[in-house]
Amino acid sequence: MADRPADYQRLGIARGEIAPWEDGFRSRPGGPGTFEWWYFDCVLDDGSTLVINFMVKDFRVGKGVNQPPAPVVTIELDRPDGTHIERTSPEYPDDHDFGTDRCDVRIGDNRFSGDLHTYRIHADVDGVVADVTLTGQVPSWRPETGHVTFGEEKHRYFAWLPSVPQGRVEATLTIDGTTETRTGTGYHDHNWGDAEMARLMHHWYWARAEAGDYTVIASDITAAKKYGSAEIPIFMLAKNGEILADRANLVRFTKSDEHPDPVTGKPVANTLVFDYDAAPEGGEGFRVTFRRENTIVQNRMIESLKGAKRILARLAGFNGAYMRFTGQVTVEHLTHGEAVDSVSAPALWELMYFGKH
Repeated sequence: MADRPADYQRLGIARGEIAPWEDGFRSRPGGPGTFEWWYFDCVLDDGSTLVINFMVKDFRVGKGVNQPPAPVVTIELDRPDGTHIERTSPEYPDDHDFGTDRCDVRIGDNRFSGDLHTYRIHADVDGVVADVTLTGQVPSWRPETGHVTFGEEKHRYFAWLPSVPQGRVEATLTIDGTTETRTGTGYHDHNWGDAEMARLMHHWYWARAEAGDYTVIASDITAAKKYGSAEIPIFMLAKNGEILADRANLVRFTKSDEHPDPVTGKPVANTLVFDYDAAPEGGEGFRVTFRRENTIVQNRMIESLKGAKRILARLAGFNGAYMRFTGQVTVEHLTHGEAVDSVSAPALWELMYFGKH
């Protein structure tokens, strides 16, 4: 993590203070190897999950990360009955705008804009239209500077800003002419970097959840072999809108009950645990446990490639995969190892697996 005073000075940001421009366009000039996206997900009142992503370039491996900006929008909607709706817009290489003073993204007629508290999203892709208002309930947060650096000279980076760790959602969805209005809870983050993620990272787990009065963002990134397979845990826990725990050096991540995913072949853990030792001398801490129930997305990245790109990826031995899970999260407040508070709720998390296992 870039967490030294010199890192803050170099990046022009303040410790513990987030400015609206940090959610604006950051990957200028969008050259080879750069990527950037603005992500939103929510759990709606009928149990559906909605994911919307605005990308400067399609970040999926082999699909243009080394090319000039060709922005796209994706929509994914998963119903409780197992119905999966997925749409990807055409590329808009000449019809887009990216604000730099705040989040103000336009890709064709699609819009994603906000000010670190209130966001409005309009996405219209191939018969699916989503109009969303997200209002923050937990303040914007980032792990230190939000930048993970790679290499002896720290010449490569991956950056992450959870602009809305948790917020109230009001959504109107129109699917093939049928309109419905929903409420729910949602999340928005912003990611960017200057190198293909597959060259930097072997895999990562990422999760976010609301359980009772608690909000959780948790991730565990494993770097590529050339960077020593270093493990970078990231963790934030808030209660009633107040952040209680966010120091990565106090987090211990464990996974158990792994099995090969039948579609992608990647190892998937049924249980993920983040232990946060907030005060070793006093025995205070938190334990957050994710238990998988369903795998709702199983994507082999090579299948999204066409023609020569797919052939070259096969020859290179690339077999990256992306999976999304639903299940239950349990948040425990511990004192001397005993739970003094425990609450469970539905949760959503993902596994991005670039490397070989």
